[in-house]
Amino acid sequence: MGWGHRHWPPEGDPCAPGLKRGFGRHAREHHRRKFHLGRLGSYVQERLRRRLFVMFGLTILVTVLVVSWVMNLTGGNSWRQETERVRAFVGHRFAEVWDAPAARESLMRSISDDLDVDVVLTDLSGAVVARGGAPCAKPDASIPVMRQDSRLGTLQACYLQTRSRGPWRAVLPLGIAVLVLWTAAGGISFRLARPVDTLVKATQALGEGQLGTRASLDRHLTGDFAVLAESFNDMAARIEKQLADQRELLAAVSHELRTPLARLRVLTELLRDGGGNPRTLDQVDREVVELDALVGELLASSRLDFGQLTPKALEAGVLAAQALERVGLSATLLQPETDDVALMADATLLGRALVNLLDNARKHGVGVEALRLQEHGKEHLAFSVEDRGPGLLPGEETRIFQPFYRKDRGGEAREAGSLGLGLALVQRIARAHGGEAFAENRPGGGARVGFTVRKAGPPGLASSTQA
Repeated sequence: MGWGHRHWPPEGDPCAPGLKRGFGRHAREHHRRKFHLGRLGSYVQERLRRRLFVMFGLTILVTVLVVSWVMNLTGGNSWRQETERVRAFVGHRFAEVWDAPAARESLMRSISDDLDVDVVLTDLSGAVVARGGAPCAKPDASIPVMRQDSRLGTLQACYLQTRSRGPWRAVLPLGIAVLVLWTAAGGISFRLARPVDTLVKATQALGEGQLGTRASLDRHLTGDFAVLAESFNDMAARIEKQLADQRELLAAVSHELRTPLARLRVLTELLRDGGGNPRTLDQVDREVVELDALVGELLASSRLDFGQLTPKALEAGVLAAQALERVGLSATLLQPETDDVALMADATLLGRALVNLLDNARKHGVGVEALRLQEHGKEHLAFSVEDRGPGLLPGEETRIFQPFYRKDRGGEAREAGSLGLGLALVQRIARAHGGEAFAENRPGGGARVGFTVRKAGPPGLASSTQA
């Protein structure tokens, strides 16, 4: 079964291996934390301002409950005592006029009119003695009428039906107060957490390679956040300058090396024409070619570091044929397995990646068997080189893409002049184009090494074009 049917890398996710390696320990711990907290917990934990908002709100609610409890402790007994005094006062007043019907009726009307309550006075048998206001079917309060130690009757009062029954009228002011306080807490938490959010976004951008990122905080901001932002900006500026200097030095040295290499080639040709030792001159030529290839890889690496990709419309078949011609191989080795060969890519970088694959197969795989061009999913195109060698050792499927890894079998790599940068550069070029490098052993023997690229171009191409 050919490579095109084995779906490597996993179809629909060509960058899956790289993404898996990108998740660090903190990301895994954060994922586990979100799983245990649930959606609400993870939503609150994601931002500091949300946690501050929730904490302020809970503090307000707890404060309300505590104040209510304390007021109940300190004022509840007094309220009950005052209620008992009122009950005793009303009962004594009715006891004084119990035997005087006219005075009793006058007192009933006075209480009903002045206090806006419905009152009914009954004797011990339950018969109505006097009534003030409307009938009271379900009394809200019953007050015994006592004379010394003997009970004369009962005064029943209905007052809730004459007042508003909406309990929300009592709760509404408290709810409005809590809402206003919580809204103010939201504004305060946002203002407190805004500098932290700004610094977090800046650190994330810096970690993603955007070295020009700076933390821009309010110019009136003072205190620890201002010191932290200033320190972060100084650190980011030093990192950007140091890396820029290193990349410029690498690019400059790589360009400068091309001149002495060209002179060496001219000198070897002159020596060859002058009768120099052919074996020595051939060895010098090989070293010059190796140095020239190394300089090319350094230049390509510098372009990737600077993000200097120049995507343009290409035909994958033409690009692959040019790579075969560049390394001196026959164009018959190209075996396209798809008709959809149009893509947006950097021709120089993709050409370098293909040349590195072919050189790797020649040096470490006993020759090139085929250069295949295959469609991988709807969005990606795959280039793969099959060799005639013994195949990959266990674990080499990923190790061969590490920088300076040399497949040293009996001095093979040393004699071939490999420094282990070719396949590492292939992987970087593939990822810069939205793809991934891969390697595996073929069922019939030998190895298959290649990479995928995004047909529509590098991931940032669409956004940069729109901008």
